[in-house]
Amino acid sequence: MVLSALAALSNSDLTTFFLAISLLLLFAHLFGYVFQRLHMPKVIGEIAGGLLLGPTLFGWLAPHLSTIIFGSFAAEDQIFSSFSWLGLVMLMFISGFELQKSFRKDDRKLILALLLGGTVVSFAAGWIAPDFYPVTALIGTDRNFLALRIIIGCAVAVTSIPVISKIFLDLHIAQTRFAKIIIAVATIEDVVLWVAIAIATALVSTQPSSPLAIPVTLLFIAAFFLIALLLLPPLLRLLQRLHLPGLAHTSSAGYALLLCLSLAALANLLNINVVFGALLAGIVLEMVSNGRFEKVKASIKDVALGVFVPLYFALVGFKLDLVHHFDVGFFLLFLLFATFFKMLGTILAARLVGENWLSSLNVGAAMNTRGGPGIVLATVAYGLGIISESFFATLVMVAIITSLMAGYWFRLILNKQWELLPDLPEADDREEMLPVAGPAIQEQVE
Repeated sequence: MVLSALAALSNSDLTTFFLAISLLLLFAHLFGYVFQRLHMPKVIGEIAGGLLLGPTLFGWLAPHLSTIIFGSFAAEDQIFSSFSWLGLVMLMFISGFELQKSFRKDDRKLILALLLGGTVVSFAAGWIAPDFYPVTALIGTDRNFLALRIIIGCAVAVTSIPVISKIFLDLHIAQTRFAKIIIAVATIEDVVLWVAIAIATALVSTQPSSPLAIPVTLLFIAAFFLIALLLLPPLLRLLQRLHLPGLAHTSSAGYALLLCLSLAALANLLNINVVFGALLAGIVLEMVSNGRFEKVKASIKDVALGVFVPLYFALVGFKLDLVHHFDVGFFLLFLLFATFFKMLGTILAARLVGENWLSSLNVGAAMNTRGGPGIVLATVAYGLGIISESFFATLVMVAIITSLMAGYWFRLILNKQWELLPDLPEADDREEMLPVAGPAIQEQVE
């Protein structure tokens, strides 16, 4: 359908299409750079670039000129939607093959406590929130109340690994015990929440009415995940050893992208969601690469972060209509609600395992950063009709504001020379492996 839509475009339409894409990419990079210089996450600048070109500003100030340049967005939405999904798939792919680092065994108790407190408490708060607040303005065109509950729970519980990692890098605290614990918790938490999001998208696709719908869907997703992780790596290693002619030998980049797109397509075919398949493809590639694909991964990352990912976030900003589809009152209410329960769970968990009040507050501030994953969650849920356009705008703005809040908080703490988290005595035998965001993932949404 996308190819036929492209083929149907006239010369003038093609000119307008490429002009629109060029402007979005230009504004994404320009404002991404500006926001970086202002010590703010790059992703926020990329969204701001799209926001300025969209109906919130340019479309409002110069509606006629906006229609001339971006009018095809409405007429040929499939094309731009495909660009957006491709950027999202590439973002999740490079996220998958950058999940690796270590943490200390002595920190397992704190990590487990934060997972239970920060994830369970905040998700539960989001799950029951629709019982106390009318969802008419929140639910999307699909009208799936169960999927909406899951999305609200994830929106309250999600933490952004890339944004909080970049904040730690900028403040030169990335190698501290505090930073490693936060990123370890955020990684495990995000994997769990992505499974929850996959359940929500599967529920929308199948429209089940049985009370066993969620357990069955969860088992289905777990089977897909385990089969891919257990069977694909040895199969791909076998193909490498056989030296069969194909992409793995003629084009390693093509081999990697084929794996990504194939698993994304398979996941979507199974009603799981393309982003889950792309994330899984990145993990599988990292498992079989053994250093062979390091240059390939760097090349893929350069292209993804240079073109597709900024374009994706610019399109997120472009879709925001803060003039007609943004309820400031509800935004403030949801921001306070999500921040309160996320911080409440993490602070209480940290206190229960013996951390002082300041350290517990620092943990809560870090885990409240939603950033890119919060925006991806909003995009996926809105694209599938789970949430309304107004709620989509709220979730994106909450992701932006919580990211800014964390940055300012930790600058304040360091300026006052307060301790983030007490260090433990060094010990060489206290390291063990855990999937945690590596350095390259930090560049995704700087």
